[in-house]
Amino acid sequence: MSFTAFIFDVVTDTFYPARITIEDGVYKEITPISINENSLVDVKGLMIPGFIDAHIHIESSMLTPAQFAKIAVRHGTTGVVCDPHEIANVLGIEGIEAMIENAKHVPFNFYFVAPSCVPATPFETSGAVLDSSDIDYLLQKDEIVALGEMMNFPGVINGDEEVLKKLEAAKKYGKPIDGHAPMLSRENLDKYIKQGINTDHECSTILEALEKKVKGMKIMVRDGSSALDMENLFNISEGNSVLEYEGPMSALFRDIFENNVYSPLFDFIVSDDKHPNDLIKGHLNLSVKKAVTLGIDILKAINMVTINPAYHYGLNCGAIVEGAQADFVIVDSIYDCNVLKTYIGGECVYDGENVLFDVPEIESKNTINASKKTAADFDIYYDGDECEVNVIECFDGDLLTKKTTAKLHVKEGVVQSDIYQDVLKIAVVERYGGNTVFNAFIKGFGLKKGAIASSVAHDSHNIIVIGYTSEMMARAVNQVIDDKGGIAVVSEDFADSLPLPIAGLMSNEDAFDVAEKLALLHNMASALGCQLDAPFMTMAFMALLVIPSLKISDLGLFDGDAFEFIDVIND
Repeated sequence: MSFTAFIFDVVTDTFYPARITIEDGVYKEITPISINENSLVDVKGLMIPGFIDAHIHIESSMLTPAQFAKIAVRHGTTGVVCDPHEIANVLGIEGIEAMIENAKHVPFNFYFVAPSCVPATPFETSGAVLDSSDIDYLLQKDEIVALGEMMNFPGVINGDEEVLKKLEAAKKYGKPIDGHAPMLSRENLDKYIKQGINTDHECSTILEALEKKVKGMKIMVRDGSSALDMENLFNISEGNSVLEYEGPMSALFRDIFENNVYSPLFDFIVSDDKHPNDLIKGHLNLSVKKAVTLGIDILKAINMVTINPAYHYGLNCGAIVEGAQADFVIVDSIYDCNVLKTYIGGECVYDGENVLFDVPEIESKNTINASKKTAADFDIYYDGDECEVNVIECFDGDLLTKKTTAKLHVKEGVVQSDIYQDVLKIAVVERYGGNTVFNAFIKGFGLKKGAIASSVAHDSHNIIVIGYTSEMMARAVNQVIDDKGGIAVVSEDFADSLPLPIAGLMSNEDAFDVAEKLALLHNMASALGCQLDAPFMTMAFMALLVIPSLKISDLGLFDGDAFEFIDVIND
């Protein structure tokens, strides 16, 4: 195949017309050409490299890899570096290999990483454990391009033997190591980086990002469904706290702002977790546009989703150069960046209207091994008329939580929720056969009645539930059990659910169908009084113990700052 087009060369950040020759899915020849006002090129629009998401969990889309690809190519995405640690926590290596196999059946570039923390901590119950020998086995696979995010930063800092073996395995096979170190700083950050960990996607402030960048890490700017860090990281302006900072790097910060050179400080734009109702609207194409509105140069923004991830992970794509795989997108212009067509390996996979490939299904089996619950399972008892409790406080668009307290009334020995303080019940139900339930309290969801529950609860994916009454919580959890995994919303007036029978995480259904049902559940949660834009994703992260400050597992209420359990009731 040979044609002429205007191309954006991400290697030199230049634009020029060229004759492109593609053979066997690879750029064989790229020759700049001269044109005049009477000349025409074959391609209407601008040819740019296909977009690459450098860090995403496919399972969070609630879609199989094949269904994810079918929607992603509509938005110009041609590849993703994905960490399958969600399904790994449920099914171990069997789940990872099922994802890899499903991905092989569609024309899309899935680059997998070996999940480094399954489970994320020893303070929860998961469906599987991946030790250093399992990681060594996975890293030998051609489909595995890196060691996935090392969430156990205390283990790295304290020299945990098993953690260090996993890091050494990645070094042995010459594969990069992804990081996960929210708010880690100073000497502890130095120890973390010293082990060869060279990316981070958990920066939530410019100061945090700058320290990590100066110390040698590559910074991933997250623009997902629940974690919206881009606004904080890219919005450097007068009045921003970075300019008021006084310290060893204050002169550097001011120079960065005054000379408008902050965009090179960031290396990638990533999704991390993207729900289907957001994914059908757009992917990295929308993130690039948002970055530009926040002051990032359009060419640098495109580099963050093309050549930068390709170079870092050693992928043979991400640029329109001879010898690279011919993954590219035709857009209307560099400024609007609207996707007209998507090509992978030189073949058109999206023609502007239709996706030009079919997808296979993943065979599902029931992974929910839990008995039906009663209201009493969600009661918290106290001998007295009133008690002070520790409360998880969550915020819209933020994975970080705060530890707060509330005084609650006790009725017939049971501690009561308080909608006036917006203090609700939250519980995690172990789903792998142990049948244990741990109950606590949460603030920030705004529910006035009913309950919401889900088998998506990072990262061990036990069943998590939030509600005003124990009765409604039991109903919501039992619906998830009946569905063999999924999301449920219940109240005295209505109830509905989205079944996710593949590991309790994913559906074989089309993205638009899954998104439609999820949107309905969002509306139902809103009708119950929920104040969050992404209530189910926010709820899922309330069980992720490696993100401060206060979270919950099936084993207890966990203080992420002290890295230990604390009591629910302060007696």
